[in-house]
Amino acid sequence: MKIKYLLKGLLKSVPGVEYVYNFHKETGGTDNASYCYTVWMRHLMMAWENGYQRIPASIAELGPGDSLGIGLSALLTGAEKYYALDVIRYSNTERNLLVFEELVKLFKAKAAPSDTEFPNMRPKLPQLHFPAHILTDEKLEKLLDEKRLDRIRSSIRACGQGQPLQEDSMILYEVPWTDASVIRQESVDMIISQAVLQHVNDLPGTYRSMNAWLKKDGIMSHNIDLKSMGSSDHWYGHWTYSELEWKIVKGRKKYLINREPYSVHMRLADESGFKVVKEIKDIQALPDRNQFSGQYRKMKEEDMTISSLFMQAVKTRLLILFNCIVFAGEHYNVYSLSTIV
Repeated sequence: MKIKYLLKGLLKSVPGVEYVYNFHKETGGTDNASYCYTVWMRHLMMAWENGYQRIPASIAELGPGDSLGIGLSALLTGAEKYYALDVIRYSNTERNLLVFEELVKLFKAKAAPSDTEFPNMRPKLPQLHFPAHILTDEKLEKLLDEKRLDRIRSSIRACGQGQPLQEDSMILYEVPWTDASVIRQESVDMIISQAVLQHVNDLPGTYRSMNAWLKKDGIMSHNIDLKSMGSSDHWYGHWTYSELEWKIVKGRKKYLINREPYSVHMRLADESGFKVVKEIKDIQALPDRNQFSGQYRKMKEEDMTISSLFMQAVKTRLLILFNCIVFAGEHYNVYSLSTIV
């Protein structure tokens, strides 16, 4: 029933209540080293399977959440630079260091990515094993050398102190990020996110930012949750609210979910200069269209049945960006741009 979610939204609209409700509220998942390890291995192994058969030297992550563990996993597999971009600072130095030490143990043990521990994680892998064909014993020995591990530890401490990024630092943690210029154009090999893009207010601007950051042969890898994310009893319930009802459910929160379906992500990827090379969709039974509200009642049947999407895409053309302020709460400026094909 909608009523309990509308009442909850009204309650959170009372000044001060939202702060109490969200005080120390975590994003879920990334404070667990095994979760971070499993997420990164999925993105890496799927990219390898889809033709990107090299370790990215630099990666950017949207919405790392409770820790930088996914990016730290990437550093442990050979990346030399990690950009972590968030809108709220959830992670801290102590947590990051604890997660890092647990990750080191997992890599030394050549642990297989877990499916049983995280049954809802997407995408599902056809085989669950340590990717020895990617991370050979010889590579692991160099990657897990104590001097290299100390470099990563030093970078964790430095970014936790809010220091400017030093040339030899392996981590940039930018919170909040509001400008695409936080990362130099065409300097990143891989961009990843795990259940983040459904929360972004300015999706067009974000896709264009990712195009600007990626190198010409770069790849982006995203798991996108298209469900109602706790705003309804039904997975598709976020599409049943009118605009007014949705404002009430959202309350004073600066962001909740953007309610954009599968086809919007695919269109934006194409318009922003990407070619999708892999998509894995979770398909649900077709709901009754009459339950949907306003514009959502006109959605394609395909959009009405896809509850999550794993997408990997390569850059096909460069977009030149200007006035590139992007999402950071409710207010943002849309890009003006020209395209070079």
